[in-house]
Amino acid sequence: MILCCGEALIDMLPRESREGEAAFAPYPGGAVFNTAIALGRLGAPAGFFAGLSTDLFGEMLASALGTSGVGSALCPRSARPTTLAFVRLVNGQASYAFYDEGTAGRMLSPEALPAIPAEVDALFFGGISLVSEPCGSAYEALMLREAPARVTMIDPNIRPGFITDAAAYRARIDRMLGAADIVKVSDEDLRWILGEGEIEALARQLLARGPKVIFVTEGAAGAHAITAQGARFRPARKVTVADTVGAGDTFNAGVLTALAEAGALTKDRLAGADAALLDAALDLGIAAAAVTVSRPGANPPWRKEIA
Repeated sequence: MILCCGEALIDMLPRESREGEAAFAPYPGGAVFNTAIALGRLGAPAGFFAGLSTDLFGEMLASALGTSGVGSALCPRSARPTTLAFVRLVNGQASYAFYDEGTAGRMLSPEALPAIPAEVDALFFGGISLVSEPCGSAYEALMLREAPARVTMIDPNIRPGFITDAAAYRARIDRMLGAADIVKVSDEDLRWILGEGEIEALARQLLARGPKVIFVTEGAAGAHAITAQGARFRPARKVTVADTVGAGDTFNAGVLTALAEAGALTKDRLAGADAALLDAALDLGIAAAAVTVSRPGANPPWRKEIA
């Protein structure tokens, strides 16, 4: 099983009322939550770990996980509110206003970390849950605790506008990147971490910190996979884009699903990943993300929708 560890929230997406007034509609979301949902829909055994509220929005999140076949038994529940993210779309690109103070997700503490069941082969981390406290410390502690024995993946999904202490955040990301077996970054994330440069050269700097595989997404161009043995690139699919919400999250799920189906979610298999395995991971990630961007909001595809 793949356990996704990180934020779950409600995206308040812009809509228009029958009277033509601006309005918002609630949809379950959050980067790590989206990856968990996409994993379940693609057919991978998946679980989710985060603090969930018992309020009406928390019930929406728990129901959405169950509907997509994702287990949430490890999630601590509390009466604290659910994080809300009001979304603004400009030319298909999303920006966010977060309401996160004192929420069930943010207030997850290192003391609340569960024992991880033996059937968990891999853990996935990332998103804005690595910025806030105390949850950022909790997720870091969980990753560092489990990384010696299980495959771990991180997608920092960096949102500079939410980083209040850049030095502390960079230090956390550096520690987690060093512990990870798989790292996924966008080209923008990569340059935020390391500065300007060519993608493969920068990715090899990340490899030198300890990961076995680096995946780099490059928007409408496609995606790269870089290992110590070589590099692969696969072009993006041509689709009409509704918006890009959840695209990277769905790509992560496609990559993890392909690796799981190949029996490659082990440290040895990842260290020796060949071109065929990397291409399969890139292809499923790109195909799944193409469906997500073709429709509004973070609505990852079911496996039967992948052509």
